Amino acid sequence: MVQATPFFLVLFLALGAHSLAVKKCSLAGHWVNDLGSNMTIQTVNAKTGIFAGSYHTAVTATTQEIKVSPLQGAMQKSPNQKGQPTFGFTVNWSFSDSITVFTGQCFVDDDGNEVLKTMWLLRSHVTDIKNDWKATRVGINVFTRQQ
Repeated sequence: MVQATPFFLVLFLALGAHSLAVKKCSLAGHWVNDLGSNMTIQTVNAKTGIFAGSYHTAVTATTQEIKVSPLQGAMQKSPNQKGQPTFGFTVNWSFSDSITVFTGQCFVDDDGNEVLKTMWLLRSHVTDIKNDWKATRVGINVFTRQQ
């Protein structure tokens, strides 16, 4: 039995190492947020971290018809990210005189699900500087991968 101990130790370490592996979060794909908005991020450039996609919001303050809008962004390429990268993107709304910037991080939760935690600033057009006070809104959204 003494000779089997090294074998079982190696087997235990080999099986346990799998659970210690860092789970990676990928930005590319289809996402839905807590308000029902849908986002698609195309392939992220492996060298630069640059990406593009589309955003279809479920909420708006305008009376205009909601349309799918383009987004452009970048993912941080730092080796310190450990598979859970930080990122930012801009949505140029196709149906209103406003633009939104998002910043966030891609996480893998305890159940293995990918989650994007974001904060955003929406800048709306105002007619003059006196109305600047009401032109910017801030909020948060949580996106989950749409299967």
